[in-house]
Amino acid sequence: MKVVKSNEVKTYNESIVRSIFLLLIRRIKLCSCLLFCCLILYPFHSVSAQTLENYIAQAQTNNPNIQAYELRYNISQEKVNEVSAVPNTEILAGYFLSEPETRTGTQRARFSVRQMLPWFGTHSQREGYASAMAETDHVEYLIAKRKLTLQVTRSYYQLYGMQAQQGVLEENIRLLRWYEELSLTCVEVGKASAVDVLRLQIRQNELQQQKALLEEQITAEKVAFNGLLNGEIKDEVLVVSEMAIPKMDPVMEDSLQLNPELMRFDKLYESVSQAELLDRKENAPMIGVGLDYIPVERRTDIDFSDNGKDVVMPMVTFSIPIFNNRY
Repeated sequence: MKVVKSNEVKTYNESIVRSIFLLLIRRIKLCSCLLFCCLILYPFHSVSAQTLENYIAQAQTNNPNIQAYELRYNISQEKVNEVSAVPNTEILAGYFLSEPETRTGTQRARFSVRQMLPWFGTHSQREGYASAMAETDHVEYLIAKRKLTLQVTRSYYQLYGMQAQQGVLEENIRLLRWYEELSLTCVEVGKASAVDVLRLQIRQNELQQQKALLEEQITAEKVAFNGLLNGEIKDEVLVVSEMAIPKMDPVMEDSLQLNPELMRFDKLYESVSQAELLDRKENAPMIGVGLDYIPVERRTDIDFSDNGKDVVMPMVTFSIPIFNNRY
């Protein structure tokens, strides 16, 4: 049996301690450099990274579907002002080619002004129907905004989770490399076997494969995220490094107490009811008022009190829907 001298054991221990000390010094220097770089780059990163609210506002501004719903809602609001207009005023002017002779003189021409008015309450009913349709379009606009907000938020959180997972993988790979260097040092002094080093290398390869797969998933998610923002596919998506759960929901600025889909059907039902009432009003007759003016030429062969007196005739007309199949 071989006896190991105490001086040899002491020399081996000192060698191990020296190797570990040098390795720790190297790691401390590396960590100091990394910390210094992070302190320098942190302000730039915090400025360039955008919050979720900024991305949601950008998506709502650039998304063509949201723009289409917004334009439809604006058109519906304009129709509320449109339905209150009255029919066009009719102005008629005619000249008698064959001048009729009357007792008071010869009629030369005829001028008429007519204005048709809807039945009482029809205007207010039209405004009610147009307002109901505008409210329906407004609810659909809010639903589209909420769906887009949900998609952007979900994609943003997925990117945040993937990047956090990527940071964990990088930290694990860094620790495995440190363990590998430490194991190699122990192998040199005979305190570990090569099998331990091989196990650490195999584990590093597995983590590298997971990291590469995760990077592909992050790239695909960024492409989908830029699609929601209606931006370029290769635009950089900057996610905050730390995120806290807010006390209040910052993305839902429109407070809807019921489900938006249920509110949409309620508004549609209200618009149908308003349309039925409007049909009843449209089925009523229309009232027209007008005025006819006929200038009369004065007679020269005789003189009397109403000689050459012009004709002024106020008129009231009714438009009765006898054939009312359209209603």
